Amino acid sequence: MNLHFYKYQGAGNDFILIDNRDNRVDHHNPKLISTLCDRRFGIGGDGLMLLQNKDGYDFEMVYYNADGQPSSMCGNGGRCIVAFAKFLGVIDTETEFLAVDGPHYAKITGEGNWVSLQMIDVNDVSRDAEAYVLNTGSPHYVKLVDGLAGRDMYTEGYAIRNNETYHEKGINVNFVEPMEEGYFVRTFERGVEDETYACGTGVTAVALAMAQHNEQTGHVTTPIKVLGGNLNIRFDYDGKTFTDIFLEGPAERVFEGDVVI
Repeated sequence: MNLHFYKYQGAGNDFILIDNRDNRVDHHNPKLISTLCDRRFGIGGDGLMLLQNKDGYDFEMVYYNADGQPSSMCGNGGRCIVAFAKFLGVIDTETEFLAVDGPHYAKITGEGNWVSLQMIDVNDVSRDAEAYVLNTGSPHYVKLVDGLAGRDMYTEGYAIRNNETYHEKGINVNFVEPMEEGYFVRTFERGVEDETYACGTGVTAVALAMAQHNEQTGHVTTPIKVLGGNLNIRFDYDGKTFTDIFLEGPAERVFEGDVVI
């Protein structure tokens, strides 16, 4: 079977996208998906997404991690599939779509490369020693560190993701360091099992955790630098619940092609 695919990236977080509105692709095949995501023997990507029809919504986002397993919500993936939907003519500048963690609203600029994606509300932030733990569609561990640029993110992130507390279900590990404006963030992602250039739910978790850490309330805007570029998170916080959370950043089509599967 010949499969037509598209490659998108959002701040360096890259994905294989497939238009599956005709349900032609049977995606319940972890080995196939992990092979397609392999950077040496496949197309290469941090994950794979299918855009599918869904009653009551503009489309459904079906996401798989690079290991071929179904994933929790991916923020940068969500932004990329919105850009993909615009490219396909499924949407114009606004959309309501369904993802694994529920409905999402998003808006894309007329130029089509800047996407604002609304994330789920968050009202539960716990602590693990000095770190913050919260779920922004995916579970995240957030820790303030010094000298982040020189850290061995793979070794340190792997150790936390696989420790006694988190090894069964896994967790995404984010280290954060303040900058003059906002924060610098590096993330080890479960499912990819390595550091990625960006993580949308991760930077969202960082922004919320840092607001709580700094006792910020009201309307908060947090710029974040990642290895792959720059993202922005804005939200409202009343001291108990984070609402109207938006993850914003670029989403760009890199190339398209065909592969025989």
